[in-house]
Amino acid sequence: MKWGLLGGTYDPIHFGHLRCAEEIREMFDLNRIIFVPASRPPHKLEADITSFYHREQMVRLAIEGNPSFSFSDIEHEREGKSYSVETVQYFLGKYLKDLELFFIVGQDAFHAIQTWKDWENLLVLCHFVVMTRPGYQNRGLTGILPEAFAARFTYDDQAQGYRGPTGHTIYFREVTFLDISASHIRKQVRAGRSINYLIPDVVRHYIRKNALYL
Repeated sequence: MKWGLLGGTYDPIHFGHLRCAEEIREMFDLNRIIFVPASRPPHKLEADITSFYHREQMVRLAIEGNPSFSFSDIEHEREGKSYSVETVQYFLGKYLKDLELFFIVGQDAFHAIQTWKDWENLLVLCHFVVMTRPGYQNRGLTGILPEAFAARFTYDDQAQGYRGPTGHTIYFREVTFLDISASHIRKQVRAGRSINYLIPDVVRHYIRKNALYL
C-alpha cells in the first residue's frame, strides 16, 4: 500500500486542498490520500478554530465520491496537542509491514519544519512530499535544515529527491497553485460575500446551514 497523509486545519477545506491532493496522488501512484484534520494544532489557539465536529463533516462532504480519498480522526481521538510525528508513528505502527507512507506538506510548512515537535525523527520516518509553487527554485535542503542534518541526505537522480539514512526520500514537487486560503473564505462569509467556486457546493451549503464563520 502507498498512502499519502495530508494534514491541516481544514477550516474550511477548499479546492486548493483537493486539487493538490489529487495531483500528488497521481504523481506518486498512491492508493489513497488520507485527510487528517488537526484537532488541537500546536501553532494555533484553540479559540480561533472551528469545532472538530464541523471541520470533520466538511472534509467528509468534500471527499465523498472519491474512492481514493479518505478521512482519519486520529488526531481528535488522541489526547493533547496534534503532533504530526505521533500521527505518522500511529500509521506506521498499525500498518508497518504493508505500508509505504508519504507525508505531504506545503512549501511554507516545510521551511518551518524545525519548529515542529521531534522534527529530526519525523523526517526519517517516512517519505516527505513538499508541494511547491510554480517558479520555486529548489536549492536543496541546506538553508532549510541545519547543515549537518541536511548532509545525511543524498540527491537521487532517478527518484528526483533527497534520500535519507533510512531509505526514505524528501521530494519537492510543483503543484497547481490555487491561491485560495481558508482565512480568506472565513472573511468573505463574515462580510456576506460570495464563496462560490472557492469550495465544493456541499461544503458551502454546510457552512450556510450551520451559520459558520459569522
